[in-house]
Amino acid sequence: MPVSFTTTTLPLILRTLPSSTMASSSLAIPSVSLKTLSFTSSDAFNKGIRGFALKNGNPSRVFMSLSVGSQTQAVFVDDTLFLDYKPTSAFLFPGQGAQAVGMGKEAHGVSAASELYKKANDILGYDLLELCTGGPKEKLDSTVISQPAIYVTSLAAVEVLRARDGGQQIIDSVDVTCGLSLGEYTALAFAGAFSFEDGLKLVKLRGEAMQEAADAAKSAMVSVIGLDSDKVQQLCDAANQEVDEADRVQIANYLCPGNYAVSGGVKGVEAVEAKAKSFKARMTVILFRRCRHHHLFTVNNHGSDFSQVRLAVAGAFHTSFMEPAVSRLEAALAATEIRQPRIPVISNVDAQPHADPATIKKILARQVTSPVQWETTVKTLLTKGLKKSYELGPGKVIAGIFKRMNKKAEIENINA
Repeated sequence: MPVSFTTTTLPLILRTLPSSTMASSSLAIPSVSLKTLSFTSSDAFNKGIRGFALKNGNPSRVFMSLSVGSQTQAVFVDDTLFLDYKPTSAFLFPGQGAQAVGMGKEAHGVSAASELYKKANDILGYDLLELCTGGPKEKLDSTVISQPAIYVTSLAAVEVLRARDGGQQIIDSVDVTCGLSLGEYTALAFAGAFSFEDGLKLVKLRGEAMQEAADAAKSAMVSVIGLDSDKVQQLCDAANQEVDEADRVQIANYLCPGNYAVSGGVKGVEAVEAKAKSFKARMTVILFRRCRHHHLFTVNNHGSDFSQVRLAVAGAFHTSFMEPAVSRLEAALAATEIRQPRIPVISNVDAQPHADPATIKKILARQVTSPVQWETTVKTLLTKGLKKSYELGPGKVIAGIFKRMNKKAEIENINA
């Protein structure tokens, strides 16, 4: 019996079980093996795919069941589908801290971009564009506001680009995407893994859950400038020898060479500050302390001189301090339809692209407690031959990182 679905928008690569496993099945469908099946709607997807499960604990081989009428065909999704990607053009999306009063102004002149803010208003229950363009800054900087604001503004930037002459051709040429922390959700939405609306609901909950976790603990974050990652790890180890378990610190963000964010308990971060000079760090910059203050985040944008970029943060993100947020994210992700991305989306957790929706859900839940592997992500993209990049959304932090790692890197900023 042939299996047929219409249109090919989000291909899902399926493989049949070995013949020995299929012996108990009353239906064999040769046309499924190594074919591409596609689904035109969430309804078709939900009716066709009955479930996911890891096969023998191997995340790259994920069990699924495909229903055809009243029969079921067992199949696999290969999570490593995008592993050998060869990037030429990338869309890059910023994370929390890139927000600034005035972002979103370009959206007023592009109907598709304005429509995204209108949809966001219905989901969020407030006028997001008004907050983005007019502030106040203190409110925009809060985690529960800034995360949805950056997500929507970054996708609005895609629509601003689309409205430009040649913009659609640029969008069509993109063959890889990724985002810094929060920006991974934006990248997944752009790649069609979930709808704009579902992504915004996830981001809204993520911001709320992370803020609650931050408020529940006395934590801090410091940027260590001028050391390589091994030295920063040694600095963390030395600091941890002098504090209790609850105040231990770890590298939370491998941003770029010579710039790493360390998070943990207040006493642990204070120990890092005190010992940094003996490790020959050029400087340390407190990003926040006790979850109440917004300080300066430092990134090298121009040559060897470090320029300061204001990055508002609210907690020890990407550490075990965010563990209380994980269960809420897991529940929300379990209830969200996630599809195979149409292009590779690089994960912050392991700097690899993943094709399987179930694996993507697990990784997104782990992301808030895992260090951000942005340095490895950028290095891999450049090593694989990436030719042109676009940073879409507020700020120019990602462009600065790319230029620090390769002065010849070609990257363009698209604001909304």
